Amino acid sequence: MTTETRDHAAIDQTVTTRKEMSGLQAIVRTQPFWVLVSILAIGAVMSVVSDVFMTDRNMFNVTRNFAFFGIMALGMTAVIVTAGIDLSVGSLMGLAGIVTGLVMQAGFGVGLGFLACIGMAGLVGLINGVLIAYLRLAPFVVTLGMLAITRSVAMVASNNKMIYEFGPDQELFEWIGGESVIGVPNPVWVLIILTIVFFLAFRYTTWGRWVFAVGGNADAARLAGIPVERVIVSVYVICSMCAGLAAFLLVGWFGSVTNALGLTYELNVIAASVIGGANLMGGVAYALGAPIGAALMELIRNSLLLAGIDALWQQFFVGLFIILAVLLERIRNRSGP
Repeated sequence: MTTETRDHAAIDQTVTTRKEMSGLQAIVRTQPFWVLVSILAIGAVMSVVSDVFMTDRNMFNVTRNFAFFGIMALGMTAVIVTAGIDLSVGSLMGLAGIVTGLVMQAGFGVGLGFLACIGMAGLVGLINGVLIAYLRLAPFVVTLGMLAITRSVAMVASNNKMIYEFGPDQELFEWIGGESVIGVPNPVWVLIILTIVFFLAFRYTTWGRWVFAVGGNADAARLAGIPVERVIVSVYVICSMCAGLAAFLLVGWFGSVTNALGLTYELNVIAASVIGGANLMGGVAYALGAPIGAALMELIRNSLLLAGIDALWQQFFVGLFIILAVLLERIRNRSGP
C-alpha cells in the first residue's frame, strides 16, 4: 500500500468515525459542554454554601455583569478563529465610552451617541485589520500599540474628567444599560441575540466558512480563492464593534464614564473566549462558548465574594482556567477525532 493510499484510508476512517458519532456524543466532546457542567457544579455548591447566591438580586447582577464580557468575547472569538488576537478591546471600550458621553453631553441624543460609539469602534477595528491583513504586521504588536493609542486618546478627549451628564435622553440611556425586561437585564437580551447571530453566521454563512478556513490554513484558503485579507479585516472590525456595543451598555449602566473604563478587560475577554473553546492557534471556536466562558468567570468572581475570599484572587482563577482550557484542548486533540 502506497503512502497516498494509506493517507486516503486514514481520511476515510476519520470521516466515517465522525459520521457515526451521535449528536449527543459530539456535544459532550466540546469544551463549552464541560464548562457548562462546571458552572452548574459551582452553582449547586454555592446555593448550599450561601443563602444570598440564588436570590433574584444576585442572579440579576451576575447575569448582567457577564453579559458585557460575553458580548465582547463573541467578537474576540471571531478574531481568535483566524489565529489572531486583539489586545486593544479594553482601551477601545474606554475610548468608545468617552465618545458616547461627549456626544450625548452635547445634547445629540442616545441615537447619535450610539452611532458615534459604534462608528469609533469600527474605525479602530478597521485600522487594526488593515495593518494586520495588508501590511502583514503581527496582531499582537498592532493591537498592543492600539491599546496604548486608544487609552491616550480617551484621556485627551475627556480631559481626564468624568462625564455624567448625558443630556435629555439620560433616563433612557440608563434604562438601556441596566434595567430589566421580564426580569432579565437588557444587556443579557443583547447577548442572547448576538449569540444567535454569531451561531448562525459561523455555521450557515459563506463568511463563517471563510473565517474558519482562514484560521485553519490561510495559505490554502487563499489558493482556494477566499479573500483572506478582507476576511481578516472583517473580524477585527466586528470585534471592535462588539467592544463598542458593550461600552455603550456599560456606560448606560454606570450612569457615568471615565477614560479608565475597560481597564484590563482584554484579559477577561480573551479568557472567556479561550475557556469557551476558542483555540488560540486558530480554526476552532464555538459561538455558544463565548457567553458560557464569560458566565464561568463572573460566577467565580461572585462566588469568591460571597464566600468571603479576597476578590484579588479573581485574576488567579482566571489565569488558572485559561491554562486548564488550553490543556483540555490539547488532551482532546490527542484523544482522536
